[in-house]
Amino acid sequence: MKTSSRSAVDPFIVMDVARAAAEAEAAGRHIVHMEIGQPGSPAPRSAHDALAQALGASAPLGYTVALGLPALRAGIARLYGDWYGVDLDPGRVIVTAGSSGAFVLAFTALFDTGARVGVSEPGYPSYRQILKALAMTPVGVPTGDAAGHRMGPGDVPGDLDGLIVASPANPTGTILDHAGLGALVDTCASQGTALISDEIYHGLHFADRATSALELTDDVIVVNSFSKYFCMTGWRVGWMVVPPGMVRTVERLAQNLFICPPHASQVAAIGALEGRDEAEAVRASYAENRRLLLDGLPRAGFDRIAPPDGAFYIYADVSHLTDDSLSFARDILDRAGVAVTPGLDFDPVRGHGTLRFSYAAATADIREGLARLTAYMRARGAA
Repeated sequence: MKTSSRSAVDPFIVMDVARAAAEAEAAGRHIVHMEIGQPGSPAPRSAHDALAQALGASAPLGYTVALGLPALRAGIARLYGDWYGVDLDPGRVIVTAGSSGAFVLAFTALFDTGARVGVSEPGYPSYRQILKALAMTPVGVPTGDAAGHRMGPGDVPGDLDGLIVASPANPTGTILDHAGLGALVDTCASQGTALISDEIYHGLHFADRATSALELTDDVIVVNSFSKYFCMTGWRVGWMVVPPGMVRTVERLAQNLFICPPHASQVAAIGALEGRDEAEAVRASYAENRRLLLDGLPRAGFDRIAPPDGAFYIYADVSHLTDDSLSFARDILDRAGVAVTPGLDFDPVRGHGTLRFSYAAATADIREGLARLTAYMRARGAA
């Protein structure tokens, strides 16, 4: 059966690495996971308790309204008041099947076939692939080490239909401050470019918090999720905030594309909003993991790194060690038993010389991973 040209998307390389790591584990090896952006901690206890209570009730967990449970939408709106001082109308909050569902809805609502949408390089790879699958054109916007991989107004082409900005960013952990994000908001407004703000790593910062685009404008689509800060990757529940005039547009799309987000996950998410003390304890563990890697990676030989402001990644320049990050990551997995992500996942142009290290795992695993990486690099240097 013939496949469409739209289906010819690139693989999500980190998932290929995770599969190879799982195969090694199935063969009896112990692998340290520093490849995937997945918290090593469980969802807050309050999330489990909320779902257990719902499962014990007689009412079925069936379809919800497409926009999501009203109680969850209200709880998310309150979060914006607590974190940013933003008085957000819950009617603008749309619960989605993870942030991935939000991107599909946002791209479909905003752009026609062939639209040109700017994506940061390096940046989250699925932006590009979802756009391609929807017959749109991702336009790489390179960022550089000198600016800490922060996108500035001068980096943004003037002929874009849309721009995706992430802060904290994946894979660099870079945060745009209030002025930096504001400059991009103003640039997009002046050029008639639709702005999508990916805020999935909000709450995970190590100095100043990230600014939400909603502090600056209502003419934006904000995407977030319970996956990272609330440690709920597999629950597949996220959200988006849209301008008031777009709610019905996105609702119609959501009704037809997804019907609704998973009811059980929405119930758990309502509970998770009450578990922020646990989430903060997890964030403290990331701070310790970050400290260990910033100290240990240079000692191991990965010395071209910039301290991340947030998220739970370190993006390393390894161009002095390899010109093939795919093979380098594969060798590290095979010989050291540490799974890391090749930079080609994030930057198709320059990623052959970079690696991403995730420090979302337990601190004991990060220590073990550093020991293995150090031994690997010593053996490599002696070979």
